[in-house]
This record gives sequence, C-alpha cells and structure tokens, in this order.
Amino acid sequence: MPDPRFLQIHFLAPYTAALLNRDDSGLAKRLPYGGALRTRVSSQCLKRHWRLADDPHGLHTIDGAEAAFRSREVIDRKVFADWSESVDPDVIKAIREVLLKAVYGKEGVDKKSRQTLLLGQVEVDFLIETARQLAAGAAGDAKAAKAAAEAWAKAGKANLKAMSEGAALPGGLTGALFGRMVTSDPKANIDAPVHVAHAFTVHGEEAESDYFIAADDLAREENTGADTIQETELTSGLFYGYVVVDLPGLMRNLGGDTRLAGDVLHNLLYLIAEVSPGAKLGSTAPYSRASFMLVEAGDRQPRSLAEAFRTPCAANTGMAVGKLVEHLAALDAAYATGEARRVMSLANADVPGAERGTLADIAAYARVLPARLSGTVA
Repeated sequence: MPDPRFLQIHFLAPYTAALLNRDDSGLAKRLPYGGALRTRVSSQCLKRHWRLADDPHGLHTIDGAEAAFRSREVIDRKVFADWSESVDPDVIKAIREVLLKAVYGKEGVDKKSRQTLLLGQVEVDFLIETARQLAAGAAGDAKAAKAAAEAWAKAGKANLKAMSEGAALPGGLTGALFGRMVTSDPKANIDAPVHVAHAFTVHGEEAESDYFIAADDLAREENTGADTIQETELTSGLFYGYVVVDLPGLMRNLGGDTRLAGDVLHNLLYLIAEVSPGAKLGSTAPYSRASFMLVEAGDRQPRSLAEAFRTPCAANTGMAVGKLVEHLAALDAAYATGEARRVMSLANADVPGAERGTLADIAAYARVLPARLSGTVA
C-alpha cells in the first residue's frame, strides 16, 4: 500500500452507572442522532484525560516529551515562582504587568479577560529568564523595571514565536498533538494533527435520576440521619469513539523525530483503550477498557464509521461490532480505499481486511508508521 498519511482509530467502550461528562446543568452531555437521544462524551473531555493520564503509558513518560501548561495563571504560578520573593514587590509588579500583556494581550492584567493559554516549558523558561534579567537590571527601581520591560516588549521579543525560536516543541508535547490557538498572537498557533470526535452511545440513552443522601453517623435515634438529600444523573452505555492522526502533520510538529512520533502513537493507542474519562470517581468507579479497537492506516481522506450506528443498535459489543463491520464492508465495496487494518476485539466477528491481535500488537504496529512515512523502514 502507499505510505500512510492518516491513522484512524475506532473504538467501542462500555460504561455502567456513570456520569462521564456533564453539561452546565450537571446532567450527562447528550447528542440527538438518528432520531434517538444518545449519551455523549466531548472530545475536550477525552483529550484532557488522555494528556493528563498518570499512567505507565502517559504522554509525560515519553523520552523528549516537553511539558506544557494550559492556564490563565502561568505568569504568577510558573514564571515568578521560586525566585521573586527576594525581589522588591514593586519591581515584580511592574515586570509582571508587562509580561501579562505580552502573553495574554492588552487586557491581560485582568485575570477574567485572559485566554486560557497553553505555554510550553521552553516558553516558560524564556519568560523566567527574561523576568529575572529585567529584575536584576532594575536594581530595586520599579520605574526602571517598567521602562526596561516595556522596551523589551517593543523590541518584538514579547510574542510566543520569538520566545520559542528554534525550539522543537514550542507548545510542549500537548501543543504538538492537540494544537494551540492564541487569539492575541496568531503566529503562535499550532495546527492539531490529532483530531478527536465526540464519543456517543451506539444506542439510545440509558439514564436515571439517582436519589441519595448523606447520612449523619451521630444523629439521634429519632432523627432519620439524612443530613443531605440530593439527586444526580447516572447513565450506562456502549460508546463509539473515533480519532484521526494526520501523520505528516504530527511529524512536522515533532520536528521530524520519527522515534518520538512512534512513541506518541504507541502510547496514544494505550491511552485511548485504557484510560476512562469520568467524574464522580468515588461514587461510581467509572473505570472501563475498550472492548473493541480498529486502527486503519491509509493515504485517503479519513471517514468516521459513526453511520453504522445512525439506527440505534443493542448495547452489546458483539452486535455493535457486527453493525460496524457491515458498514465498513459497504464502504470498501463502494470506495476501495485499501487501508491497512489491525483490530483488537472481545467479540468474535471478523473485520474485513484486518489482522487481529492484542492491544500491544496494534500499538506496536502504530509505532512503526512514522518510520515508514519517512522512508527509514520498508
């Protein structure tokens, strides 16, 4: 087959009596699809759990994975931490205000007006060194500190592109995978090579309102002991999820490092299969693993297999895999795009053109794709 341009990842994951992702009213997120309301998990929720997973296959465990911080408070919590207490507070204040405007825009001094921005470790280090130099040069003079900081900003060094000049991962590994949008500095934007769809149940929603109390252990006998009475929503479902990796885009964002790209794909497969999104951990233990995972490598535009579940099917892995296989076979017959496939499944259904294996097998397969793309592996 031609060199792979895209890696498509399809998965089915079951959850019971959980509240994986809530909306602004505290209820499970939903999606109307095929005339039925489905339970949904947003792509933002999925990505956050994958990128922050404290796991043997966590992204932070990869050699060369630069850290990044998504926050409105990087200046206060990272740039001025650990060293600024010994400097005159007025000097720090003058420099801080300039740095806040440089990073978060002209309204950056006001925390509520700041964009929640992703900054890579290299950018944070640059800002720390800049702030320290400005503070040292001011010699305790707040006016001098302000003037020097403003001169630094006007010199064109107060943008993220300049701060990360020559860095392989300006937005850290998180930015290299999931992108970065900076409204105050468009030149610092990073295109996301990892595209994540919202996961949804292959069947109509299964939900109930759970009534519960917090009991008072020391209540008198005549008291019911119900100190607090509340309600929450619990849902169950078999979710279809879909992820696409633009392999050339990933390679560009990683500076052409095929080893790093391979490690990323390997770990990402494990994270998608094994890391559960979820709230209410203490009361629902929403831990599950994918019961099915199909990866496809090809050079044509990706396509989701969500259409297989437009008509709701039973909340059963075997039946859901059957629907997916049926739809995939129809696509193959119509388009003949020729993707190479690997599959891990707890169901017995065969997938057209797919070699079956364990999660370790398909993760190992994904790992060599960047090398194939670069021509270093046949």
